[in-house]
Amino acid sequence: MKVTEKDVAYVADLANLELSEDERRGMLRDLNSILDYVDRLNELDTSDVPPMAQVSDRYGVDEAKQGSERFAYASREDVLEGLRKSLPHDEALANAPDADEHFFRVPKVIER
Repeated sequence: MKVTEKDVAYVADLANLELSEDERRGMLRDLNSILDYVDRLNELDTSDVPPMAQVSDRYGVDEAKQGSERFAYASREDVLEGLRKSLPHDEALANAPDADEHFFRVPKVIER
């Protein structure tokens, strides 16, 4: 599948980017180059490559452990640390350049 000039213009519009003609041509070339490389990768025979849970192992992990047990070091308990109180609402809004009783007011940045 090739990216067209129309595709580049559409995505640039969605991202609210103003691209020059040279930038559009460069983007078209680069995106198609990436897709060509992915097509080349898809040609590789990976039938003898076992599926992996992770792309790399941590050094010093017990090789006898299997599955998620082997990667237990990478997660932690989901607990609140210190049970800190939040900043009081009125204090949080005190230095805001524009606010009402409950919220910060910010200028609109997207005009469409």
